Amino acid sequence: MGFLDIKKQARLKRKKRIRKKVVGTEIRPRLCVFRSAKHIYAQVVDDTKGQTLAAASTLEKAVKESSEAQNKMSAATLVGKLLAERALGKGVKQIVFDRNGFRYHGRVKAVSDGARETGLKF
Repeated sequence: MGFLDIKKQARLKRKKRIRKKVVGTEIRPRLCVFRSAKHIYAQVVDDTKGQTLAAASTLEKAVKESSEAQNKMSAATLVGKLLAERALGKGVKQIVFDRNGFRYHGRVKAVSDGARETGLKF
């Protein structure tokens, strides 16, 4: 088992601990963030129905072609804004944030800041 395996196992352990407490409902769904080395993915999930209400990632054409997304941090903020617009369009105003075992800083924080700027309440 290599160093990266140990890091991943530790993150998954943290994720389990967080998910015990963080549950998305119909009124207040869960904003789940996943961060890879190159990309960031975010989705708004209603856990009671097991349904994804809105999703956004850096793989989308809108983010790739945007002049705002020059680096990974600005792209993460743009993903947060895009996700918030889509969620607000579906009638979601309040969410609960699921950092998925990642530290709340850098790109994970940028996604939540972008969503807050657009009007989602945490």
